[in-house]
Formats: sequence, structure tokens, C-alpha cells
Amino acid sequence: MEKQERNQGEYYSIDMLHILKSLWRRAWLIALVGLLAAAIGFSIAAFAIAPTYSSSIMLYVNNSSFSLGNTSFSISSSEITAAQSLVKTYGEILNNRTTLERVIERAGISYTYKQLSKMISAAPSNETEIMRVTVKAGDPYEAAKIANCIAEVLPIRISEIIDGASMEVVDSAIPILEKVAPSITNYTAVGMILGILLAAIILVIAAVMDDTIHDEDYVLQNYDYPILAKVPNLLTTSTKQYAYYQSGRSAKN
Repeated sequence: MEKQERNQGEYYSIDMLHILKSLWRRAWLIALVGLLAAAIGFSIAAFAIAPTYSSSIMLYVNNSSFSLGNTSFSISSSEITAAQSLVKTYGEILNNRTTLERVIERAGISYTYKQLSKMISAAPSNETEIMRVTVKAGDPYEAAKIANCIAEVLPIRISEIIDGASMEVVDSAIPILEKVAPSITNYTAVGMILGILLAAIILVIAAVMDDTIHDEDYVLQNYDYPILAKVPNLLTTSTKQYAYYQSGRSAKN
């Protein structure tokens, strides 16, 4: 009784071996849930989420001397940090409402300037003086069209704001038919991992909450009771022994 009271009063013991055995016995169920979750992830990525395509243009940022208001700047082509700062400045001008409205008008699209701003990203290309502008849209041809309209509008817009500044198109945009999102591989893999984890967690909780006495070791480890007898499982014994048991019962009857 002392051991029983100690186990129930002071702590709750968890049999890790029992949990591992439970997981191993139901490994097929874990694998099945993982496959079903992977199929769900694949279906969501392939059919439920609209695909996104991207197209990019590359613009050379002219680093010659120019003036902004009453302040003059002189940027050397060797000053990469300054060139990157200039690209960031041009990126802010690109995402300006006036610039985006001009792009919308030239491209003949029905987006608002806020919607278009979320579709556009600009950054230096490999830490150089070349600015890469990427447009993401639900149609590859529309993405390329918007990007090329930016290549037409942005240099004019910058020359209106910054005296002496100029940009040259290095590479125009072309439609790219390979979608950039969603990734079917990622969705499938994440679905499988989540399915396996969810099934394993549920089985672990079920094993921890299971207070059924499975064998004599459970009694010896958790209670201070002696084992007086053990009832054999006749369904798992050999055919000969089971036949002997049946014939014994018939003889007694």
C-alpha cells in the first residue's frame, strides 16, 4: 500500500516504453494520416490557391553627378553602398502614388495604386548599380506587361524629380510560365509532417491516459501487490494447445 500511495500522491509515472510500443503498433496509422495530410496539402496547393507568376526588368542606375533641390551629389561607380542607397531612393519613387497611377494608365489595368504597390518589389541586383524590379501577378503575361510599363514610366518620373538622374533598361520583362507560388512540394511536405505529428501526439495522449493493466510488469511497477495468477490468452497459443483445451472441456462435459 505504501508504494501505491506514493505513486498516486507524489507523482504520475509515464512508461516511455509503453508509449513507444503503442506508437510502433500503430505506425501504419501514423503513416496513413501522414499520407492523407500530404494529399490534402497537395490538393490545396494545386487547386485551392490561385497561382502567382513573376516577371522582372533590370535597370541601370546612372551614378553621374546630379542635384536634388539645392543639394548636389556626386556618386562614383566604385561606391557600391551609395549606389545601393540610390536604388532604394528610386524604389521609393517607384512605389509613389503618382508613379503607380501612371503605370496603371499605361498598362491599362484595373488595379488601385495600393494593390499594384503590393505586387511590385525593387532591390539592387547582386549588390551592383543595377536595379531589379519584379512584378507578381496571377497572369504571367500581365506581370510582364506591368514590368515593361514600369521600365517606360520610371526613368521619366525620376528625371522629373532628380536633376541629371537617368536610368537605362538593361533587360526587359518576358512572360515566365512557371509559377512562383504556391509551392506544391512545400505544401505536400508540410502537410505530411503536420499529419504525422498530429497522429503521434494523439496516440501519445491516448497511451498516457490509458490506465488498462496490460501485463504483470505494470502491476509490479505501480502497485505493491503480489501476482497470484495469470490468465493465459488462449487465442494466441498454438493450435495443439488450444485443441487440447477444447478436448479437455469436452471430456469434462
